[in-house]
Amino acid sequence: MLRGRSLSVTSLSGLPQWEVEELPIEDVLLFEVAWEVTNKVGGIYTVIQTKAKTTADEWGDNYFLIGPYFEHNMKTQVEQCEPVNDTVRRAMDSMNKHGCQVHFGRWLIEGSPYVVLFDIGYSAWNLDRWKGDLWEACSVGIPYHDREANDMLIFGSLTAWFLKEVTDNADGKHVIAQFHEWQAGTGLILSRARKLPIATIFTTHATLLGRYLCAANIDFYNHLDKFNIDKEAGERQIYHRYCMERASVHCAHVFTTVSEITAIEAEHMLKRKPDVVTPNGLNVKKFSAVHEFQNLHAMYKARIQDFVRGHFYGHLDFDLEKTLFLFIAGRYEFSNKGADIFLEALSRLNFLLRVHKSDVTVVVFFIMPAKTNNFNVETLKGQAVRKQLWDIAHSVKEKFGKKLYDALLRGEIPDMDNILDRDDVTIMKRAIFSTQRQSLPPVTTHNMIDDSTDPILSTIRRIGLFNSRTDRVKVILHPEFLSSTSPLLPMDYEEFVRGCHLGVFPSYYEPWGYTPAECTVMGIPSVTTNLSGFGCFMQEHVADPTAYGIYIVDRRFRSPDDSCNQLTQFLYGFCKQSRRQRIIQRNRTERLSDLLDWRYLGRYYQHARYLTLSRAFPDKFHMEPTSPPTTEGFKYPRPSSVPPSPSGSQVSSPQSSDVEDEEDDERYNEEEEAERDRLNIKSPFSLGRVPRGKKKLHGEYKN
Repeated sequence: MLRGRSLSVTSLSGLPQWEVEELPIEDVLLFEVAWEVTNKVGGIYTVIQTKAKTTADEWGDNYFLIGPYFEHNMKTQVEQCEPVNDTVRRAMDSMNKHGCQVHFGRWLIEGSPYVVLFDIGYSAWNLDRWKGDLWEACSVGIPYHDREANDMLIFGSLTAWFLKEVTDNADGKHVIAQFHEWQAGTGLILSRARKLPIATIFTTHATLLGRYLCAANIDFYNHLDKFNIDKEAGERQIYHRYCMERASVHCAHVFTTVSEITAIEAEHMLKRKPDVVTPNGLNVKKFSAVHEFQNLHAMYKARIQDFVRGHFYGHLDFDLEKTLFLFIAGRYEFSNKGADIFLEALSRLNFLLRVHKSDVTVVVFFIMPAKTNNFNVETLKGQAVRKQLWDIAHSVKEKFGKKLYDALLRGEIPDMDNILDRDDVTIMKRAIFSTQRQSLPPVTTHNMIDDSTDPILSTIRRIGLFNSRTDRVKVILHPEFLSSTSPLLPMDYEEFVRGCHLGVFPSYYEPWGYTPAECTVMGIPSVTTNLSGFGCFMQEHVADPTAYGIYIVDRRFRSPDDSCNQLTQFLYGFCKQSRRQRIIQRNRTERLSDLLDWRYLGRYYQHARYLTLSRAFPDKFHMEPTSPPTTEGFKYPRPSSVPPSPSGSQVSSPQSSDVEDEEDDERYNEEEEAERDRLNIKSPFSLGRVPRGKKKLHGEYKN
């Protein structure tokens, strides 16, 4: 039995201190299993990738990630090497001798964690036998035509096989295995069915049935207790997947979810209340200069303005310095991601701005991948016209400058009427004529394959937002992920986000919500909802989220029309802010980033691991209390000044008066408020001691 001093671990403010036996990490192996290890599919990839450094720093060479092997990912993301750990090496050698292909290396991300990757195709000949094993374990059958579920069974069977080899060669070490989502769950089911001596955690990031039901425009959250779960899963032909997911949940020693809203969903959909809520974090990097992120905003905003100049050539009758850039990004799930309510709110915002004769223009980007036939010719032409005008302006400027320079050398003031010759004027006139346009600027940058049935384009046609001159809201659908190599909008996603003014994510189904979280750590305000994990997290921790640039739309207790009106008011209030108010709000938003740092949120995962050890090996590990930590009682305080809260500090006119700004200056002291916020953040996030056994940095290569 492992013994040691009692270790007091403190996490967020309001958490009870919980006592555990001091855990010698050198005697425990930690494995995290996920289909998205080195394999980017969705948000789980971001969770694993960003958390890896914190976990690797804590667990050192006893931390391993398990995922599928894909040759193209292996070549670009993994540096192959030999396992240093004897237990893992012997397990791999045994599997390779029995007809498997197991690869090992370091994932080339921050923290450089070790990865164990299984070649699914190489072991597919075992599929029928493994289907029989799963049936014997939990009476779940997988249809032959569901290729994805078959792949998950192969992956899970290889994982269980590997964990058996690990425990057979563990030499007294204890093993923790954390499985993410139903794709990895088969490995957990088989491990428990074979009574392997491992402590297991199952983490669900979203329930299968929840995602399907919300996509069907059902009032999901208000009818959670009324669904016939088996019937709903069967009608959607995912009953076997649902059974795999539910069996994984009930087999695990500890069950966790990523947010309180998902915990409520899981209790009804999967019939087990989560033991621990483990919020998702990010690796937060602070600039040495406090306001460097503001400089980046200005720099990348200028690049977006260049794109807008080309896209709206011939119709550029609005002031780009009074233009706000809004965006929505993510998977193309029209209703789940809130694109439907966002478009309706934009229509109402357009009406308000026109009625109040506002000189503010809003350009909205939809960054949601869809099937296309490459770039729109009209969009490419716009960028070519912009570049041509830029080249002409520079050419004329150089000639103008040379003549001016020569005149000054002669001691003369040049005749401004003669400094431009007739050829220069002709060139400029031709350039102006080239910007004439018979059609409106396109609402999409690509040729859509399903143009007539595309939900976003169909809604745009219905509400009439066609980028006309009278519209104060302009819409651009970019149905492709952003890339710095794009000939159209050459910007990475992070650069684009930093250049925008507001991210809008009014999701109906969003178990966590990395997009608004990424905006927050970059100092960009965002709109989220109380049905997203991120929105619930911020409501719980921030007394006045709006003042800190987090606008939370109520989509649970209001009708869709009321939620749409609330979103419209948020957007209209944001448009009424002065430049100074937006700067203040960005400063406050960026200061919330510490709330989302894995260095702090990783403590929830730490708690789950201690809890699962105490349940799996109660004679060797004990922890009191066994209830999960909570964050009740802590609220990030309301700021002393409220200029960025339009509902509380601004009049109904679209533009604030100079008198208002002066009053705001008196109430707002950036340095004092920042220091208060730093102290408030530091207090709740006092860190407990890292368990002993960490002797070296995990990133140090040994081979």
